[in-house]
Formats: sequence, C-alpha cells, structure tokens
Amino acid sequence: MQMAQRVLRTIVPPYLNASLDVETRLNDLLPRMTLDEKLAQTRHIHAKHYNDNGTVNLQKLRTNHTGGLSFGCFEAFPYSSAQYLAAVSTIQRHAMDSTRLGIPLIPVLEGIHGAVQDGCTIFPQAIAQGATFNPPLIQRMAQHVGQEMRAIGARQVLAPDLDLARELRWGRVEETFGEDRLLVAQMGLAYATGIQQAGCIPTLKHFVAHGTPQGGLNLASVKGGRRELLDVFVRPFAHVISRTLPASVMNCYSAYDNEAITSSPFFMRQLLRDSLHFRGYVYSDWGSVPMLRYFHHTAETEREAAKQAIEAGIDLEAGSDYYRTAKQLVDQGELDAALIDSAATNVLRTKLAAGLFEDARPDTLNWRKAIHTAAAVATARQLADESLVLLENPNALLPLNAQRLKRIAVVGPNANQVQFGDYSWTADNRYGITPLAGIRQYLQGKGVQVDYERGCDYYSPKTDSIPHALRLAAQADLTIAVVGTQSMLLARASQPSTSGEGYDLSELTLPGAQQQLVDSLVALGKPLVVVLVTGRPLVMESFRHRVGALVVQWYGGEQAGLSLARMLFGEFSPSGRLPVSFPKSVGQLPVYYNALPTDKGYYNKKGTPEKPGRDYVFSDPYPAYAFGHGLSYTAFAYRALQLSSRTAVETDTVEVRFVVRNTGKRAAMEVAQLYVRDLKSSVATPVKQLYAFHKAAIGPEKEQHFALRLPIAELYLHDRNMRRVVEPGQFELLVGASSADIRLRDTLTVVSVAQQKSVNNAPTTFKTNTQRTPQATPTTSKTIRIAGIVRNVQAFPLVGVKVTADGKTAQTNARGEYSLSARIGSTLRFALAGYRTETLVVKENGLFDVELTPITP
Repeated sequence: MQMAQRVLRTIVPPYLNASLDVETRLNDLLPRMTLDEKLAQTRHIHAKHYNDNGTVNLQKLRTNHTGGLSFGCFEAFPYSSAQYLAAVSTIQRHAMDSTRLGIPLIPVLEGIHGAVQDGCTIFPQAIAQGATFNPPLIQRMAQHVGQEMRAIGARQVLAPDLDLARELRWGRVEETFGEDRLLVAQMGLAYATGIQQAGCIPTLKHFVAHGTPQGGLNLASVKGGRRELLDVFVRPFAHVISRTLPASVMNCYSAYDNEAITSSPFFMRQLLRDSLHFRGYVYSDWGSVPMLRYFHHTAETEREAAKQAIEAGIDLEAGSDYYRTAKQLVDQGELDAALIDSAATNVLRTKLAAGLFEDARPDTLNWRKAIHTAAAVATARQLADESLVLLENPNALLPLNAQRLKRIAVVGPNANQVQFGDYSWTADNRYGITPLAGIRQYLQGKGVQVDYERGCDYYSPKTDSIPHALRLAAQADLTIAVVGTQSMLLARASQPSTSGEGYDLSELTLPGAQQQLVDSLVALGKPLVVVLVTGRPLVMESFRHRVGALVVQWYGGEQAGLSLARMLFGEFSPSGRLPVSFPKSVGQLPVYYNALPTDKGYYNKKGTPEKPGRDYVFSDPYPAYAFGHGLSYTAFAYRALQLSSRTAVETDTVEVRFVVRNTGKRAAMEVAQLYVRDLKSSVATPVKQLYAFHKAAIGPEKEQHFALRLPIAELYLHDRNMRRVVEPGQFELLVGASSADIRLRDTLTVVSVAQQKSVNNAPTTFKTNTQRTPQATPTTSKTIRIAGIVRNVQAFPLVGVKVTADGKTAQTNARGEYSLSARIGSTLRFALAGYRTETLVVKENGLFDVELTPITP
C-alpha cells in the first residue's frame, strides 16, 4: 500500500491526490494557475451562456463566455431536473477532461425548503421550519434536501437564510427562521449540518442585517449601530460559521449605516474573515455587484464596481459578469493581483473541502429513485404537523368532532390553492394537498358534507363573491375560512403575490377583501375557524377575539392540507410556536419581543378610543401574540426550577432544570423556553433574551424533566468601549411557555474569577428557587419579613401593586418596593389592574423581585 501511494504521488499532481490535506493540495494548485485561470474561478456560468433549446451548447459557452476555461460556479434555471442533470454532466465532463487543470465547477441551486426542481420534495417554508422549534427535525429535512440536490447534480445550496425577521412589512420574512437570534442560529446550524452531511455546500445568507430594511422595502438600507450589528445580526452567522466546514456566505444587497455591504472591506473582510474566522468563499447575491453602479451609486463604471467588490472580499460574482473586467484592472495596475489569488483560493478551498475534485460527476441513471422518497415525504408531513400554531381556542371549539357535524363550509382564497412560498418549483395543486383537499380526504366516508366557495381573491377589493360564501356558511354547522397571502417566485406561475421577495406591504391587514369576508362570517354568529395561511404575520384585530378558533399555517409544503385537517380534527395536538411576534397594527412596528427596556413606552397607560391613554393614545405597545406563543389541546404546569449553581464565571455552563407536567388527557408536545435578563449592565440590554429551548413529547398526565444548558460565555455584550465582555452581576433566569408566558424564575450571579474564590458554592448541588405556580411547600409557623421590587417587562417599577400573603396586604411605592410579614410556605399574590396576577411561594430567603406582564386584548 505504501509503495502504491508513493507511485501515485509521482504520477498524479498533489492537488489531485485525495489522500493529502486540503491546504497542501491548494498550495500546489494555485502556483500552477495563470491569472486568467484564477479569474475564471471568480466568475459564474448562467444558463443564458450555454442554453440551446434545453441542452448545453459547449461551443456557445466557450466562444461567448469561458474561452475554454473552468469557471467557479454554474446554474441551470429554469431547466427541468432531467435537463439540469444533463447540464451538470456535460459541463463537469468538459471542465475536468477538456481544460488544462481539470478543475470542476460548483453547480448551484436554490433550496431553502427543497430543491427548486420538478419532482423534488416540497418541504414547508423556512418560517414554518422556525415554528417547529425542532432543530433535529430541520437537520433531517436538510439531509433530504441535500440528497435530492446531489441526485440531480447540484452541489451548492443557496440556503440557509440567517436573516432576522425584525421588519414584518418585508416580503421575505417567510424565508427566515424568525425574529430571534438564537432560534435562527440553531435552525441555521441544523440546516447547514444536514446539507453538509449529504455532501453539499450550504450558503449562509444574507450577510448581514438584511431582514430589517427601511420601510420594510426589499433591498432598502438598514439603520443600526455597531453594537446592534455585533450583538444581534452577526450572532447567527458566528454560531454557524464556528461549527461548520468551509462553506459559502452570500452577501446582502443592502447598505448598513450607509455602507453598501457589497463594497465594504469592513463587513466582508474585517468582520467576516478576521473576526468570525470564515474560511470558505463569498458568493455574491445575484446582481449585487452592478447595484454598486445603478442602485447605491458608489461606482461609476463596471470596472469600478468590480474593483470595489473584489477589494471588499466578494470572491465570486453571480447574476452578472462585471468581473470580466478584472484582468484589465490588474494589467493596468488598478487592482492588486494578490486579491485575485485570495478570491480564487477561497473558491478552490471550498471545492476541495467538498470533495468535488473526486466526485463531481452525477449518476445519470438512478437519480429518480433518490428524489421524493417515502422518507422525505414523511419528513415533510412531520414538519407540516409541527409548524401549525394555534393562536386562539377560547371555548375549545377545536379539536372538531366529525361525528357531531353534518355539513361544513370551507371558504377563502387559500382554501383550494397550494401555497408553498417563494423558491418552490411549482404552484400547481397537482403537486401538493390544499386545505380543501385535505379536509375532504380526512372526512371521506365519515358522513360529513364539505362545501366550498372561494368568497374573494388574494388582493382585489372586489366583494362580489362574498354573499355566496355567506349563504354557504349559513347552511353549514361550521365554517372553516382559509385566508392569507400568496407567494410564487420561481414557481413557474404568473399569479400576483402578496408576500415574498420584492412583495412588501405598507399595511399588514388581510389583503384585498379577505378581512371583509372574515368579518362578515363572524357576524353570522355561527361556529367559525379561521386558518391564516401566510408567509408573514398579519394584523387581525377586527376578528381575532370573535372567532371560535384561530390557526396559523405558515406555508406548509406539499403535505400542508392533510396536516391541517388532521390537526383540526384532533389527530394530534398543535405544537408550533410563533417564530415572530404578531402586531396589533402596522404602527406598532417593530414588535419583536427582545426590545430594550425603554422601547415599549414609559407611562404604561393603555388607551382606547373611549378612554385615551399614554404612551399610544388609543392602543398599547404590546403585540397581539408574542414570540414563542402557541396553544395546545392540553395544558402544561411548570414546577421545581433548579440551577446547578447560583454563582458562575464566564467559563462555566449552568444547567437549568425543571419539570413540566401535562395536566390534560391528550398527549402533546411542549416547547420549554429559557430567557435571561441582565438586571444591571453598562449598556442597555433587552428585557429578555432567549438562550435555550427544547421541544418534548409529554403523555397525558405525565411529567417531563427538562435540563437546559446556559453557557455563561454567551451572556456577552459589547460595552461602552465596544469590548466584548461578560459583565459580572445578577441575571434573572426566566422559564416559560413563551416570551410573554413566564412560569418560573430564579437569579444567577456571574462573578469574576477573583470573586469566585471567595464564594463558597458547590456547583454539583442543585439549588431550588421560587416558582410562579405555588408548590407543595410545607407551611410552618415561622414568620419572616419579605420584601422586593415589582417591575413591568421593561423593568420599570410598578406603583400600587397589591401584595397579599396570610391575609396581610401591602402596596408598592413609587420605586416599586414592598414589604410585609408572611409565614414560610404561604402564598404571595401580586395584583394590579391591567396586568396578569402572579403568585409565589414564600421561601426562607425572603427576597422576591417580580415582573408583571400586561394583559393584552
């Protein structure tokens, strides 16, 4: 074997020797390359360069574009799967057999929720994936996506999207995993890991802060400071980059703080490479280089735009070809050739790490067996199941009982149309299950008549068909109204969209006549279930408290309709949670849960038209539904919060343990969430921030023990000197069912190493603190003095809170302080009009700081 390897090394150039490490091969390959060959690695082949009636014309490609060189990447939209595979086979064979160095290309394909090619599995959209709060499930989905990509020849997936959806008017909310940096980071890591396990290259996009454009308009600039950049927008990228192989990053179109990302050495070199240690290559968002000329106006000519992008660190240009001018720039001394070496090196490193030099040619015979497999479809169905979010069910209308129904009316524009979301290969009902089809399929043979009337369309204000829907509803025992938005980019369809890339909204009420349809159905006074099929949150103030049940089905993929029917009729309990908060009006924006303490008003006097108030005269600053919210067909009780240590240093990881009991008669899944609030910091920090979550199935009347890990190093912030630090002090740990439904709390003290030496603390002994739900703590005759401060969710002290225990009463003063005597084991009650009442059990420490959450209508 050793002799064979020595012979191999004398025959095969080191860069083609798979037994050598990537850097050794790379260091051998680059000196062999000419400037033209290096520049070719920074350029992209598009279908227009070779397409000849659905086949590859190599002569056209060589003559008009490549000059016989092997390029960096290529794509084949809108080819079919069979045509794409044939194109990959032809172009890779040409690159590896007919170019001087035999360097393969990277075939790229969109795949945010499935390969965008016919016959491939259509999984739920990214926002639905976020709603599952189930990273292992996302990783399994990504493995299927990667396997289907490989089967048709693709090797780089233009996903996942690590943008934070903090601007809800933006049409691309649906492409994100949500508004929270941890949720996006964990889902993004799961997706990237699954893609890499399938042998494909993930593309982390859009670097950086793309999800908060001014006015909600796609491509608009983002206003923010350096601290928000580092502590919010960058963190998902840092999380994924530090845990994956060299991959790809896609820059965003927009400008941050007036600096176009595409031409910014700070963002693409200093931040991405020097700070985050990214070692893959930067793949430009399509057309972002020309935008420096005609959109940002930082460049006057193609050459100037190319120069800016290359100097910034955009390694490969996609969607345009300004980089064809780079050789002239180098020859004329306007561009350093070392920058071309750097860009080509990054592209080649990724190709080598992905194994393309050894395995670039796809299997053209058996590929159909590898797409849309039974396992992939089952995963798509589970994702659709777990992404459904139940928002309202005040009188337990759901789950429905088919035996008690004779006739159902199904109405609304989304009832009989699949909604897969942007970056799907089709919008044809033949390739998915609509809500209407799912309901009919589920009720088949059960003796229930299902009638259908569209009622209105997605966007038009015309109300002509609403009376037909009302007549149908009047005759039915129950109506299911399926309304929402439509997205169809890349779906080979021409219908209007109200969500998706470039389809932003200035208002967030239901588009067109849909709200009038729902309001009219409510006025009938008959049982009504509203299903919102959507890619973004919408405002539903006119009806959300007047319907029998309200369900959100984010674009649920090809199995969406059947999943919806099975959930409505109780085959499983909904377990989706909101990955984004829902506003009460567009004027409230932004409504993300992790706002700064000052950002939800000062006066805390909710107003109505009948009784104006302050801050908002006629409303309040709180969302209709907060991040993490989602109801179930059962109820869960939280108890027994324990910390592995009450004192910790930056290098520690504290384990947060607690017990959740399913108090109902149905099996269900609960998403337990751990939030942290920094009680005092050198700069303002959010009122709460998600640091861990876990989803678990809990049987009826059973308990589940949770253990969430909190790495103290993750509590870092950037202080007033922009130093990344974990500041010593107290941190409140908040455990609950959503960001607005906190059930348990405790306080953790972070100390410096020097302080730790003086603390007598045993990390392995779990410490228990007070619970929101009273526990069976023995009441003794011992009476102690208890005191504390009561605050709202913005950490402002609340005045006049009534505090009762053992028949004694106290009220908080202007600083939110209270004090009274009570027996150990007795129950403390905190009540204030307009806020949820909190109860705690008196323990020996006698100190109880409490946060009251406003009641939002």
